[in-house]
Amino acid sequence: MAEKLSAEELSKDRYFEKLAGISAEMIDEHGKDFAMGALVLAAQWIARGETKPPTAPVEH
Repeated sequence: MAEKLSAEELSKDRYFEKLAGISAEMIDEHGKDFAMGALVLAAQWIARGETKPPTAPVEH
């Protein structure tokens, strides 16, 4: 008999679905290396406790 998922587990599953979707979009548009790099940078920002990524350079 399958156990019912908790609210927290369901919430986490939704985030994994979102991450999978964004990852697929990045791969389609910019390739696997870009997608992996972007996710690694995001993990580094989280590990450092930063609330948002550094701002991108402004194009002139």
